[in-house]
Amino acid sequence: MASELKNLSIYTETGIARQNPQNPYRIGIAVSEWNQEITSNLANGAIETLKKYGYSDDDIVLRSVPGSFELPLGAIYLIENQNCDAVICLGCVIQGDTKHFDYVCSGVTQGIMDVNTRYATPVAFGLLTTNNQQQAIDRAGGRLGNKGTEAAAAALKMLTLKNEVL
Repeated sequence: MASELKNLSIYTETGIARQNPQNPYRIGIAVSEWNQEITSNLANGAIETLKKYGYSDDDIVLRSVPGSFELPLGAIYLIENQNCDAVICLGCVIQGDTKHFDYVCSGVTQGIMDVNTRYATPVAFGLLTTNNQQQAIDRAGGRLGNKGTEAAAAALKMLTLKNEVL
């Protein structure tokens, strides 16, 4: 597994969009309430990363959605109604005994991609899709880092790219 070879919280700082007081960015975070013991750690990692780059509580719009399947619509609400310049989607789906896992993961993945392209707004994919609870813990601040941190860094890097090419 790729994540076994790399701590997900380690990223290059090249291209990170630091907050500019003259032209402030608003960053939305849509976080799933399902598997909240995991997703709250993801959200904390994302917020810590944003604050590391100068974002304050006033620059961050944190909103909960019931489950991971609702993340794409949550991202749309944040873009359309909260004027967010980028959105970080955070959720966790753990494999069960049915195909529900496959449908949810596929739908969320496609939905987040659709929001990215429809709005030309960075929407970071911070969805854990794990086989068990321990794998989720390992990726939400455990031994493999924090996927929320990685998603926040990706959103800021894409925001930088957007501003460089427009």
